[in-house]
Amino acid sequence: MRHTSIFRKSIAVLALVCSLCAAASAGSPDPKAHHLVPDKKVMKKSPYRGTASFGKSIAVFGGSLSVNKESDAAKQIWADLLGAEVTTYGVGGAGFSIDHGYTLQKQVEEAGIHDIYILWASTNDFTHNREIGTWKDYTSCDGFDESKRSTQCGGINYCIKTILEKNPDAKILFFTSLRFFSADSGHNPFSEVPNKTGRTFGEYVQAQKECCAFQGIPVLDQYGIQGVNEYNFERYYLKDRLHMNREGYSKIGPVQAAFIATH
Repeated sequence: MRHTSIFRKSIAVLALVCSLCAAASAGSPDPKAHHLVPDKKVMKKSPYRGTASFGKSIAVFGGSLSVNKESDAAKQIWADLLGAEVTTYGVGGAGFSIDHGYTLQKQVEEAGIHDIYILWASTNDFTHNREIGTWKDYTSCDGFDESKRSTQCGGINYCIKTILEKNPDAKILFFTSLRFFSADSGHNPFSEVPNKTGRTFGEYVQAQKECCAFQGIPVLDQYGIQGVNEYNFERYYLKDRLHMNREGYSKIGPVQAAFIATH
């Protein structure tokens, strides 16, 4: 009972933090303000010169983790190592569910044409109790049921379909949710404590991977390989324990760049 009470208090605090982030970031994407270009000196020495992803245009979609100022530390690494122009359409507070924030579905609809599209999963579908759904949501399996766009999985599948209708030659890559440390369930893959829908954060991450497995979309499992845990998270996270600081993004940035270059 005590464990459950502590969790409820933690998740309440987290929900408040997320709500404040959403309010602070309310509005539409601002791609012109979130456009990065490569440093030509670094680009010339890149080990990824000659790869299919080098010199391309990259679009990024997500919530605050994809668009906050600290995230530029990672995306500048991509730009420099991949000789790429990186444009972010993310909006703080957004999730895949059509019912939450400036959803990734809307971001994808309004985006321009790019070579590579990064779907960067947020924590918002979990923390705001949007239904997880299944990999079948909004696919040919259910006749593209519009009502399923309210689930995390339906939103993911809608984004993939919409991107390919916009640009049939697009490369789509998926980054799973990162860990958060304001509640045990945010970083403990063995936590059995759910949100109000009865599902754990680990299940949300697993569902992300299952949707991509069905669609044949390469996945960077940031949750599993981030290399951040209860012993070192204070080095890589802001005081809210939810968002990474610049050092955290600098740590994951080269891993992301390598993934983009080789998939």
